[in-house]
Order: sequence, then structure tokens, then C-alpha cells
Amino acid sequence: MSRKSKFLSMLLRHKPETIGLTLDRNGWADVNDLLLRLKKANRPLAREELEEIVVGNDKKRFTLSPDKSRIRAAQGHSFDIDLGLAPSTPPQLLFHGTARSNLDSIFSNGLEAKGRNQVHLSADEETALRVGSRHGKPVVLSVDAQGMQKEGHQFFRADNGVWLTDFVPAGFLGFGKRPL
Repeated sequence: MSRKSKFLSMLLRHKPETIGLTLDRNGWADVNDLLLRLKKANRPLAREELEEIVVGNDKKRFTLSPDKSRIRAAQGHSFDIDLGLAPSTPPQLLFHGTARSNLDSIFSNGLEAKGRNQVHLSADEETALRVGSRHGKPVVLSVDAQGMQKEGHQFFRADNGVWLTDFVPAGFLGFGKRPL
């Protein structure tokens, strides 16, 4: 990911105040305001570059409004935000990539958001493996998402396809394509 994309991710997911940017309650920033504040912060970005970052980001981290006047991070915020996502019915299994060194804690406490608003889950094992690789020796956990939903847990699907939930109890976790 380019430095510009990383900086944009930091602004829209974690620290908009770094450049004095204001997000609305749904995480949207005005594109013109963002570009002006980036310029004032000596981090200029042309509108075309911004659109290329949005389209070219392999994880689809950013969403532009249909009229391209607003932008937001698709998910991954570390501050309170309401993405306005409706609860969705997940597939039977979802996946979570993590480092092997985290397994004891996960199987004791479940999957917690840890500095994010929600736990991030993938619809496929390959994506989860890539995510887990960023944290150490990777392992992919399966999540019995439909079992969780039957017990009242809600799931949301972000603009970029990432599945979100508040917490995954350890009893719904397993390895591979079968929960424990």
C-alpha cells in the first residue's frame, strides 16, 4: 500500500484530527475539505489520485459516495462511528486470520475487537490467511456465523465485503471448515 493510501487510511479510520478533518456520524468526510486540508498539511493529493487510491486499493478500504463528493473508510475505525449498515445474514462459516501466538487468548476470551469498533471476519480462508500473515505466523480460524446469529449475535457487511460483529465467543471458533 502506498504511503498516500496509508496516510488516508490513518485519517479516515483513526485520526482525522491530525489535519483538522471532521467526519460526520457515519464516517463521511467532504472530499473538497479533505483535499484542502491535505494541501495545508503539506501532503497534497489531486482528486484524480484520490480516486485512483480508492479504486486501486486491494482491500477496498475506502468508499466514495455515488456523486464522489464524500469519502469514508469502509470499516476498521478505532473511534465510535455508525456506518449505517443493516444487519445481514452471514454465510454458515466466516474466517478470521490471526497469529498463532494469539490462540491461547482467543480460545480463552473469544475474538474481541481490540481497539476497533468490531471484529473483522472474511468470507474466504485465503483473505483471512493474508490478514493473519501481517501479525506473525498465521493461522485461520473458522467462525460458526449462522450458529452465532441463531443465538442473537448480529452481523454486518461493510462496503468492501468484510463481515463485522461485536464479539465472537470462543465456543463458535474452530479450525478450517468446521467449528469446534
